[in-house]
Amino acid sequence: MKKEQIQQLFTQFENARQQVEGIECWSARDLQGILGYAKWDNFFKVIEKARIAAESSGIPVADHFAGVGKMGPLGSGAER
Repeated sequence: MKKEQIQQLFTQFENARQQVEGIECWSARDLQGILGYAKWDNFFKVIEKARIAAESSGIPVADHFAGVGKMGPLGSGAER
């Protein structure tokens, strides 16, 4: 990977960073696009593999994968 590509990705990650109750975090939906995944289902599989790898390594999964969801509009006008 070229230095310019790395810098561009770093900038995109920094721009996607959020603060929730004083804790720095990133939305998986935002990271999906940055990392080039067109479909959520494909990216979700990667997230699940990372969760399993963290758990297998003894890393506290809850400290790194919050499971917070975003509300989105449904066709009926409701949100889910």
